Amino acid sequence: VQLQASGGGSVQTGGSVRLSCAASGRTISRYTVGWFRQAPGKEREFVAGIKRSGDSTYYADSVKGRFTISRDNAENTVHLQMNSLKPEDTAVYLCAADRDLITSSIPLSQEYDYWGRGTLVTVSS
Repeated sequence: VQLQASGGGSVQTGGSVRLSCAASGRTISRYTVGWFRQAPGKEREFVAGIKRSGDSTYYADSVKGRFTISRDNAENTVHLQMNSLKPEDTAVYLCAADRDLITSSIPLSQEYDYWGRGTLVTVSS
């Protein structure tokens, strides 16, 4: 599966952005999908994930209540709705997919086989 992340941009604190991870070559509903982010000089970190079966969702504590991950099977896309953005959310956001992840592996970037190119989100104060 090929992944393409889009939707990044510049927003002010408190604003919203919706990111999209579009899949081609395969049906994304057959994959567990994760969103990760990497800020300059920092390690890549897990943001949110959605399982391939049952659509269970998982979030990093830092984004719970502000971010929502969801599927749009008709568009073969996974979205990340980001609300109440803070300057510390500034990062390159990447989506990743894998077919055979167990729940405990969802936050682990090294467990994902497929990655899209990132999209930059900049939150200004």
